[in-house]
Amino acid sequence: MGSTVAVMNDLPFKADERERLLAAIRPADVIAVDPRDEAAVGAALDRADIAILAGDLDERFLRAPKLRWVHCDHAGLTRSARPEVFDRGLIVTGSAGRSGPALAEHVIMFALMLSARYWIFSEAQKRGEWLRSPEMSTLRPLSGRTMGIIGMGHTGTELVKRAKAFNMRVIGYRRRDLMPPPGVDRMYSADRGEGLDDLLRNSHVLAIVVNLSNATRHLIGAREFALLPPGALVINLARGEVIDQDALVAALRSGHVAGAGIDVTTPEPLPPGHPLWSEPNLLITPHFTPVLPDRSARSLEIIVENFRRYRAGEPMLNQLTAADVYDPM
Repeated sequence: MGSTVAVMNDLPFKADERERLLAAIRPADVIAVDPRDEAAVGAALDRADIAILAGDLDERFLRAPKLRWVHCDHAGLTRSARPEVFDRGLIVTGSAGRSGPALAEHVIMFALMLSARYWIFSEAQKRGEWLRSPEMSTLRPLSGRTMGIIGMGHTGTELVKRAKAFNMRVIGYRRRDLMPPPGVDRMYSADRGEGLDDLLRNSHVLAIVVNLSNATRHLIGAREFALLPPGALVINLARGEVIDQDALVAALRSGHVAGAGIDVTTPEPLPPGHPLWSEPNLLITPHFTPVLPDRSARSLEIIVENFRRYRAGEPMLNQLTAADVYDPM
């Protein structure tokens, strides 16, 4: 087909997976590149019309004269969703979905720990105290409660399955007006002109798993927290900038939000002494989710299928669009 593909050597593929990747690329020429070798990367990008890399693209890829498609082998492409990408007409795809089940489990972990106010019992255990307090009578299980999910992509779809397994009602919000995944009891859509208010008013557990873009920065602030039912739980596995962290702290301190779990913060890493560290009803994990045993294989499936689609002129999986643009403030 006359193409040249620059493949970065830091892709986390095993020998058999790398061979399958090469088979999908053939008969195009392949240039294997050490991403730390600036000269080699520059020389490869002078020739390549396709690049497969582990991280986000940068200025080198925007300057590459022949480049038409870049695949970034990870899920969150916020740093690659730059206006210049669309000005150039560059196709940029990612590996969203490869960790969807693990991310959904992470949300459920937070939801279970928050609903049980686990931190109280953890501290009692450290003290060697068999804690039985009146507060225990106010604890409620997930069963019978409503989970509101903002973002119905790969992670949101996996989360629906797990929430239904806990006998929860599930309501969701997404940008596009598409058929909802099985198990969603009510779906709201921006394309239908619907906002978040009804979802927020009915969410005992709010799970935020939406992509960060200009449209979703500070999507959840003081007004939105106030719309939640008293005692609601908030979980953020999107990006730190999707919520107003000061507003979250205020909602926790007022008691309106009973607890929160966040895997993402602004900034990252969260510095010592930051107010979030001292919130007793807040659980923090360091932007980390356990790696699925087949994660690299799941990434490979996406890349191989996108090579087929690229050659056939079909819509690509996980392609960035202008609606995904994020300009950091």
